[in-house]
Amino acid sequence: MKSILLWAMMFLCIACNPAAQKPLSEVQLDSGKISGIYNPKTHVYAFKGIPYAKPPVGDLRWRASQPVTPWKGIRKCTMFGASAIQPAPGPFSMWTSEFIAPASPLSENCLYLNVWTAAQSNKEKRPVIVFIHGGAFRGGSGSVPLYNGTAMAEKGVVFVTINYRLGIFGFFALPELTAESKHHSSGNYGFLDQIAALKWVKKNIAAFGGDPNNVTIAGQSAGAWSVCTLVASPLAKGLFEKAIAESGALILPTSFIGQPISLADAEKAGEKVAKSFGVSSIAALREIPAEKLLHANMAPHPVIDGYVIPEDLFDIFSKGRQNDVPLILGWNEDEMNRLGALPDYKTYMQNVKSVYGKSTKAFLKYFPAHNDSTAHASELEYKPLLDFGVQMFEWMNLQDKTGKSDVYFYHFTRDVPFGKGQNNYGAFHSGELGYAYHNLDASKVRPWTASDYQLENVMSSYWVNFSKTGNPNDQGLPEWMPCKPDAYKTMILGKTWQMETLPHLKALEFLRDFFVKEQKEEK
Repeated sequence: MKSILLWAMMFLCIACNPAAQKPLSEVQLDSGKISGIYNPKTHVYAFKGIPYAKPPVGDLRWRASQPVTPWKGIRKCTMFGASAIQPAPGPFSMWTSEFIAPASPLSENCLYLNVWTAAQSNKEKRPVIVFIHGGAFRGGSGSVPLYNGTAMAEKGVVFVTINYRLGIFGFFALPELTAESKHHSSGNYGFLDQIAALKWVKKNIAAFGGDPNNVTIAGQSAGAWSVCTLVASPLAKGLFEKAIAESGALILPTSFIGQPISLADAEKAGEKVAKSFGVSSIAALREIPAEKLLHANMAPHPVIDGYVIPEDLFDIFSKGRQNDVPLILGWNEDEMNRLGALPDYKTYMQNVKSVYGKSTKAFLKYFPAHNDSTAHASELEYKPLLDFGVQMFEWMNLQDKTGKSDVYFYHFTRDVPFGKGQNNYGAFHSGELGYAYHNLDASKVRPWTASDYQLENVMSSYWVNFSKTGNPNDQGLPEWMPCKPDAYKTMILGKTWQMETLPHLKALEFLRDFFVKEQKEEK
């Protein structure tokens, strides 16, 4: 009798202990069953290398993503899938190894995603964050260490990272490709991959305890460009409910890399690339080894193709045609600064006059230069605003004018600690990632302080709260108010965190007015 009671008590303990049950160790998808890895310390399940589309190789190169082929049995998803083929990844400048994609494997067969969840059943309906990596549409991966979803899963989110086609494989247009498309478009294959991944999430994320009707898309740098594009694209309508864009938008023609171009211009650029390989047909191009195509001389650009991107993004937001969802938008104080030598006074003035022409005098009110020293100081203030700040600023303004959803604006000012042998790059481009996604410990070489870990907890809590409700606020956190043009109140995330009037406001307004005018004149 005692043994029977003992077994009954053990059974009840197991039944009442969700960590012991591990009910999500196997998950049924629409394409088949998968298994992942369970971490008993964190109670988080990780499913890595899940295919969300067919390999885009052979005849599927430069075609829209196709549904994955179903499989039988249980597919082990315990290792990351290959990252998109790209130039060899490796640490450089301020970006230490935690910011960089694994060196291998790299492959054209790259359409995989990863899921982290601490849900104990598929009935929980946890909020979902789908993170889109950066890398200028040339590099990056969903398996970058800073994107590990364990900590976010511990905080209640089902966290997803994705791979998508890059470079010539993701952003290549040709008249022949346009002609073979039933939508008469080409060039936006990377975005079509992202949309395919979001459709996969819609169909399958409930199996991981996620809510398919509470999805937040998030991204940084080119990932933020992607978020901006998805918010604008009619093809992404209904696939997400909220969006976070860190340091990247495609609203104004600031001549920064990644600026959208017309389909006609993209096709002309593609024809030059095809000619450089000595072939005259798309069939022949599809036979060229991926490793050889990788070295094509082309800059990847989003394409205003009338389908994925129906018109200029500025016009889409100006007319209120975007997917109207709550937004977190912001950028970092130093961004791409200190990457190279600063221009001397003469070079600075030449650069300013070539861009601003008759507006040079007005420009110099905000970014003055009298000698090399003042030119250096103005360049350090100006470049982050030109490349990132004014884009985020105008996106916020347009959403306020034409949308109904709130925008929560931030400015990241924390100087990221640097270790022995490293340089001080300040609040550099992508420096906020470890804080926002609770992954500071992904870095083994930076001397984090208690203040860093406090900011990490605050910032990641804002991100998690936003994914739950569309509002980043919760008890115990400083109130983050929506940003409105009557006050431009912004959350400063640095040594301390509090609401302030947006830094550099007058300079941003000048840049915005100049580039809005330029945008209209170009049309």
